[in-house]
Amino acid sequence: MIRAVFFDVGGTILDETREFATWADWLGVPRHTFSAVFGAVIARGLDYQEVFRAFRPDFDLTAELARRVAAGDPESFGEEDLYPDARACLTALKDQGLRVGLAGNQPEHAEATLRTLDLPVDVIGTSAAWGVSKPAPEFFDRVVRESGGDAAAILYVGDRPDNDAAPAMAAGMSACLIRRGPWGHILDMPDVADRCLFRIDSLHELPDLVARHNAAGG
Repeated sequence: MIRAVFFDVGGTILDETREFATWADWLGVPRHTFSAVFGAVIARGLDYQEVFRAFRPDFDLTAELARRVAAGDPESFGEEDLYPDARACLTALKDQGLRVGLAGNQPEHAEATLRTLDLPVDVIGTSAAWGVSKPAPEFFDRVVRESGGDAAAILYVGDRPDNDAAPAMAAGMSACLIRRGPWGHILDMPDVADRCLFRIDSLHELPDLVARHNAAGG
């Protein structure tokens, strides 16, 4: 039985298109060029920060975030950046009596911003606040604690087989892969995808899948 559903943030409930466009502008790089390099970095299995270093070899994300704040151009997101299916999915899962949470790799400012969106969730966790990032096992240990302590009763939903599905399943959870965003479309790991409980193209699909799974007794 699924009793808790936790979601990755970027690429899963949050559309990062505008966010990455602002980074291209900040670096003075044409947006289509930035996107092309981004895709190449993902396809090669590299850390996403290599995208920035392709244009600025000494790029330091923490320092650059501070520079953006000082320049009055901070990295930010809002209601308009949520995927259209996100809020309805979270609400429907809450209506099923499930514990619902967000847990993703996000910078320090993101948790406060997520809270201002008043999403129907019980838990909001970020790598910056927890002091550990995916795919570290300790991150998923924290998800288990926040959900009530039973890994087998948790479904973790994300767009990345490497950072989301694989480590969640290694921690004893079930996983759901959503195919959207750059990682969801480019990073192909069939050995991971085949072990996921669900694979979806929209969060609209998820509440019914969870309800039917639980009705069948897990």
